[in-house]
Amino acid sequence: MDPVSRCPCLSGNPYGECCGPLHAGAAAPTAERLMRSRFSAFALGLPEYLLRSWHPSTRPATLELDPDQRWTRLDITATQAGGPFDSRGTVAFRAWWRTDTDRGTLEETSDFVREQGRWFYLDGVVAS
Repeated sequence: MDPVSRCPCLSGNPYGECCGPLHAGAAAPTAERLMRSRFSAFALGLPEYLLRSWHPSTRPATLELDPDQRWTRLDITATQAGGPFDSRGTVAFRAWWRTDTDRGTLEETSDFVREQGRWFYLDGVVAS
């Protein structure tokens, strides 16, 4: 993705100043930033990043993304802890997706853990 293009996470920042550095290996400073970078990874089709940012205790062996599903919008609805000096955090979000024949939203409350200065996605509860 062009580093000056708007970031898919809709932070308002260019990709090269937002999720791009995290996708390239920089550590996310907060749980919310990791959540945003993971959404952008879904939007850009980066399963390797999603696996790298997933905690080893809950990470699947492989991850296959649906090439027909496009992630189009992310709204962070709540955060709890997850700051630069916390070891755990929670981020609730709503994400919009679409295919050629369908569209919908995913609402999840995700748990994150920080170990050795890096945030990891631990698990999440999807709203029904």
